[in-house]
Amino acid sequence: MEIVKASKKHVPEIIALLADDYLGKGRENVADQLSLYEAAFDQIQSDPNNDVFILLNGETVVGCLQLTLIAGLSITATKRAQIEGVRVHSNYRGKGLGHKLFEFAIENARSRGAGLVQLTTNRQRMDAHRFYDQLGFVQSHIGYKLKL
Repeated sequence: MEIVKASKKHVPEIIALLADDYLGKGRENVADQLSLYEAAFDQIQSDPNNDVFILLNGETVVGCLQLTLIAGLSITATKRAQIEGVRVHSNYRGKGLGHKLFEFAIENARSRGAGLVQLTTNRQRMDAHRFYDQLGFVQSHIGYKLKL
């Protein structure tokens, strides 16, 4: 298995991964909205501080994540890496692939000058919380979102 930057042809498989859980099923719909997802992917690709990576098993996408570098003034101008949209296909979970994705993302962020990696997670994702704890992440902040 290898981790590579995603290309536009992978968008349907990535969205299928994002929909492959109890929360994503109600939020993602590649069949009806492919052009919206492709436009968003084009915007991500045009930004040198924003990448989508996929984990391939041969030609099959079995995992994904988005990594965004954010310049900051606080914490002595620390650059942050935001990790989002992490998924491993349900048939491949429990095999260490999530760890592999995170190790890759953290090293990628470090090599690009990030001094902090951050993420948010839905309160309902208790398995994900345990996973992030095992990786050494600390619940240090309370997150808020405002849907526009």
